[in-house]
Amino acid sequence: MFKRLDNPAQNSVNVTINGQPVQVPEGETVAAAVLVHGLPYTRTTPVSGAPRAPFCLMGVCFECLMVIDGIANQRACMVQVREGMRIECQQGVGELLS
Repeated sequence: MFKRLDNPAQNSVNVTINGQPVQVPEGETVAAAVLVHGLPYTRTTPVSGAPRAPFCLMGVCFECLMVIDGIANQRACMVQVREGMRIECQQGVGELLS
């Protein structure tokens, strides 16, 4: 569904998405990285556990909340990837990872 435009000159960084190491273009948002890598959702709702995914991609809807480097409730569409980043789907209200 989502595909990057080819840009061979762009530098890549190594991140981990739900425990899987991947390379993504430097400067890309976390939300774009997880969408391109086929992650079906970024969080589940606290009440029903229903999966949710990025919607507005501009920080307004809060549907893209994820646990980034152990910090819950991060808006994935507002955070740029960086080398060594750990990105995890958020379950419910989110718990801090160690």
